[in-house]
Amino acid sequence: MSSNAVYSKIEIDMFSFNHTKTFKGGIHPSDQKVLTENLSFEVMPNPKQITIPLTQHLGKPAKPIVKKGSEVKVGEIIAEQNGFISSPIHSPVAGKVLKIIASATVIGFPKDAIVIESSEANEHVLMSPLDPETVTPQEIRDRVRDAGIVGQGGAAFPTYVKLSPPPDKKIDVAILNGCECEPYLTRDYRYMLERTDDLISGLRLIMKAVGVEKGAIGVEDNKPEAINKLKKAVKKHSNISVEVLKTKYPQGAEKMLIKAVTGKEVPPGKLPFDVGVVIQNIGTAIAINDAVVKGEPQLTAALTVSGLGINKPKNLIVPIGTPLAEILDYCGGVKENAAKVIVGGPMMGVAQYDFSAPVMKATSGILVLTEDEVNDHEETPCLRCGKCVDACPLNLTPTKLARLSSLEKFEEAEQLGITVCMECGTCTYTCPANIPLVQWIRFGKQKVMALQRERQTI
Repeated sequence: MSSNAVYSKIEIDMFSFNHTKTFKGGIHPSDQKVLTENLSFEVMPNPKQITIPLTQHLGKPAKPIVKKGSEVKVGEIIAEQNGFISSPIHSPVAGKVLKIIASATVIGFPKDAIVIESSEANEHVLMSPLDPETVTPQEIRDRVRDAGIVGQGGAAFPTYVKLSPPPDKKIDVAILNGCECEPYLTRDYRYMLERTDDLISGLRLIMKAVGVEKGAIGVEDNKPEAINKLKKAVKKHSNISVEVLKTKYPQGAEKMLIKAVTGKEVPPGKLPFDVGVVIQNIGTAIAINDAVVKGEPQLTAALTVSGLGINKPKNLIVPIGTPLAEILDYCGGVKENAAKVIVGGPMMGVAQYDFSAPVMKATSGILVLTEDEVNDHEETPCLRCGKCVDACPLNLTPTKLARLSSLEKFEEAEQLGITVCMECGTCTYTCPANIPLVQWIRFGKQKVMALQRERQTI
């Protein structure tokens, strides 16, 4: 189940800049970033065994090219791209393939996975570094594809697809998403402080790949240290700006970020391409830099381990495929009053039921929340207050969509735009009746999309 609105609704004062940009709607949850915002990244040692799901990305699962008993090296391809919207997978460790099985995953559904036993060997198979100044747009796209880079903002969409806009779509600006508007998470914030030059290099490579002269980095105003460091770093790049945005959830959603930075609105059913924008996450830009400049495929996940239920909150770099249980142990284990473990942020993350599930490429955080942080109030009848409507950043009517979904009136829900919903959870957070609005909408949305697929096959 999703964990929307699982923490207590406490407002806090935000550090603010003058003339910050934003969007209509949204909410102001307590950000809880103080737990980890001043903690530098630690590199976690390789686990003895890793499990690599073949579904590390949106689209078709990768196709395994190893089998039981295969010896693999760090960076070696173990599963190849399987279609246009797919991505290859590389081994983050050296070792032996034990088996290929259906495994628990952090997204909540079992998926086929390659299980590898780590060895003491540290042999690497990397790609040849490319000169970022002379590399061509096609070479950048090819490298991003071959490195298995997927979006770090949550959806894990294969990045090379985003860097390949249709010929009829003119791109005007490339935007890096540094908002990190989900509470607790500080991965992107630490990246902005610790790898400033690399993320700017990644943005410049993105700009070259899509053929634009203008770049921007959107950062919420509760990150003044990152804003100041980025502004100093981009002074030598007159075509890159740092856009200070109001701290508000979901400021980091693509459509909200585009509206705040450019003033453009992405129409329902359309993509950022359609308004001349390409958006990538901070972590994605760094992965692109590493793939081009160092020849490194995507082998690790950068994530925040936080919440009042974990003994030692940390920001970590961990090998993809590391079980959640081993990461929690590395962080001192959970406290007795821990009530829920969530992968991702508290608004859009997924509550976990099996801690053998492994970290994947786009895993941004692991939260261990206590009973005090979890909103577990009893559901009551809708008050018709309209708070969910006011908060919805996409101008939908969440209470009506949820009601239609519960009554299985999916065609009516489709007419009201249920597929437009991005499942951000603002409606659930604001609901005084504690109705799980986004869960009902997600249910209805899945049913509507299934109906749409059926129509296409008739």
